Amino acid sequence: MTASLANLSIDLNADLGEGFGRWELTDDEALLSIVTSANVACGFHAGDPSTMRRVCELAAEHGVRIGAQVSYRDLAGFGRRSMDVPPRELTDEIAYQIGALEIFARAAGARVHYVKPHGALYNRSVHDEAQAAAVVEGVRLADGGPLPVLGLPGSRLHEAARAAGLPVIAEAFADRAYTAAGTLVPRGEPGAVVHDPDTVVKRALGLARDRAVTSIDGQRIEVDVRSLCVHGDTPGAADLARRVRSELTATGVRVAAFT
Repeated sequence: MTASLANLSIDLNADLGEGFGRWELTDDEALLSIVTSANVACGFHAGDPSTMRRVCELAAEHGVRIGAQVSYRDLAGFGRRSMDVPPRELTDEIAYQIGALEIFARAAGARVHYVKPHGALYNRSVHDEAQAAAVVEGVRLADGGPLPVLGLPGSRLHEAARAAGLPVIAEAFADRAYTAAGTLVPRGEPGAVVHDPDTVVKRALGLARDRAVTSIDGQRIEVDVRSLCVHGDTPGAADLARRVRSELTATGVRVAAFT
């Protein structure tokens, strides 16, 4: 059922700061003029101190909410390889990443507003209760006040966050394919990433207005979300995000941060 457009708003987030040293992947400055929330790499899958500081400064200038995008320690694999990290160790690494980003956020006159896992950790925490609990414990250890956890609706991560008294923010992906179960199609499978701009825009509108998306096998999945993600490492990501925001606004959907 199409949601009423009266007072309807949705957050638009993107993964940013995904560079390291001289290597840059995301067009941070362009994306920060479009999105309302920035998932900033904290050095474990990408990012370094100078990149983190620069992105936080740019985000503060544009009034964009800063989020810590935490990951397995996997620079070589861009955080997309699942790892069996002991829960206590993972908890410490999550808190470490949030704390590092908080330093640069505060130096820019802002703060870390939320936490979102990246890549393999994101997918693993959808169904792995122990890893999800370790992530949540890391968020609590960082003590951000409490920090909201951005993730997939119905995930173990959100269950653990709620049990710990942390706010949860449900998100959806305009440029990723879904299974009939409402999870993301693994990146290694055909059709996992949606590349056609028209299709991405259409899916974004459907998620924002109808709270639904079509799975890879053609089934309608209802998804009540507060944030839409457009991946920053997609070719032409800034132009795509700009078009998504423009189309949302044109159809009466207010694009605004969830916090």
